[in-house]
Amino acid sequence: QHSPSEDHVRMKRINADIKPVTKQIDTLAAEYPAETNYLYMTYNGIENDTKPGEGSVMVLGSGAYRIGSSIEFDWCAVSCIRALRQMGFQSTMVNYNPETVSTDYDECDSLYFEELSKERILDIYQR
Repeated sequence: QHSPSEDHVRMKRINADIKPVTKQIDTLAAEYPAETNYLYMTYNGIENDTKPGEGSVMVLGSGAYRIGSSIEFDWCAVSCIRALRQMGFQSTMVNYNPETVSTDYDECDSLYFEELSKERILDIYQR
């Protein structure tokens, strides 16, 4: 007997209405309302903190930090986001590399700190 496919499990989850919500990372320790573009997805919530973006282009970051590659890949993502902005597009960055904050926090319209898995990318895309 074989294991169910990733797509099969995803379909079952969605059909059961088990969907993650988008939450905003509070960088101000709740002292003031946070207005950052830092986002993450969780099943521990009932409503999204932000409205879904319309017409945004998703850019995938470099992923895990690797000595000698992280900065260069983040720079590639930032360059892509700048080119998209010049063409009039909004951008959504997805990356779980903490270095992302130092290179592109103010470049994109939305910045998801998330794993670069098919499941999570589709959750963000279909939002």
